[in-house]
Amino acid sequence: MVKKKLLWLHKWLGLISGLVVLIVSLTGCLTVFQDEIQLMTHPEKFYTEKQNLQPSKTVPLSQLIGIAEAKLNSGELISRVEVFPEKNRTWIFRAIKINKDDFFYSDYFTYYKRVFVNPYTGNVQVVENTKENFFQIVLQLHMNLLLGKKYGHVLVGFSTIFFAVLSLTGIVLWWPKKWKPKTIKNSFSINFKAKSKRLNYDLHNVLGFYSLFFALLFAFTGLVFAFPVFKKIISNQLNSLDNKEPQKLSFPFVPQKATTVLDNGLDYVLATHPNADQLSIRLEKDIAEPQGVQVRMEKNRTGVFYWYYFDQKNGQITELKSSNNLQLGSRVTSLNYDLHVGSIGGIYTKILAFLASLVCASLPITGFIIWLNKYKKSKLRKS
Repeated sequence: MVKKKLLWLHKWLGLISGLVVLIVSLTGCLTVFQDEIQLMTHPEKFYTEKQNLQPSKTVPLSQLIGIAEAKLNSGELISRVEVFPEKNRTWIFRAIKINKDDFFYSDYFTYYKRVFVNPYTGNVQVVENTKENFFQIVLQLHMNLLLGKKYGHVLVGFSTIFFAVLSLTGIVLWWPKKWKPKTIKNSFSINFKAKSKRLNYDLHNVLGFYSLFFALLFAFTGLVFAFPVFKKIISNQLNSLDNKEPQKLSFPFVPQKATTVLDNGLDYVLATHPNADQLSIRLEKDIAEPQGVQVRMEKNRTGVFYWYYFDQKNGQITELKSSNNLQLGSRVTSLNYDLHVGSIGGIYTKILAFLASLVCASLPITGFIIWLNKYKKSKLRKS
């Protein structure tokens, strides 16, 4: 009786959310290796042009921002910078303005451009209209179905909840009544010699079982992205279990050699973390707000970081966050992106995430075929 009710729930949730789950899973596959693909296919953007005499020191960031903005249309402003300590990498200057209430992708971004600059010479190598970038479109399709944040984000969020319930009800429906050798074989292996209906059932049933862990992981981490309230609840609840006392830190003096706080802060962070993978800076226009500089220590990982905050009046550090001294809840949520895209364990976990996402994309298709076959069969009985 319980299984019958769960089957009904599984069927209808699958039919309601199937198309969204298919789109989100397929786009998830594409985004897993987007960084590697873009670096390989567009080296002119991400790597500095080879020169015989490459200066050893970078142009001050404040000057580079001005150089980048000069290549944009009037009114378009740089709001974020990605700095790479590697000597052969360009720095990326982003100019973004969004309309949160607009419905379609074409209206969601007023503008979104990336300017790729050689930081040692100030030479602008590429100005990209990121709004038309393939992977940006795929990412927006993954996050909000190209329907804008106000509507599409919520639709994807609730479909993710349905997917989590589908995964849990699916394992109950998969569970064999009796653990006999034949049922065990049928439950854990696919009979590729079977007829099409049976083969499709095996693909749905067996692959669904093997992808369960990743499906729930994708759903959980996806919900953290979709619903900030959910993230806050998880973080607060886990933090309450952690008795770690916040450390009282004394910050070193930051020399004010350059003319701007931003330049001095960046110089200090680069000198402190010369082996960092990437620095990310969201430019603060309000001088009353501290200027943040996030340091990503490992390639393709956001969960191993330092985050410096500089007073924009005197240039000194006001706060320093680190993945090393976070409470449990904050540490878990800081790993959310790495878990979601599979970068938590390097290339091997990314491959697993890619394959699991591909399997998740197949489940709505095989599930729909199972429903369609049963629907046709019941219609024949009634006629």
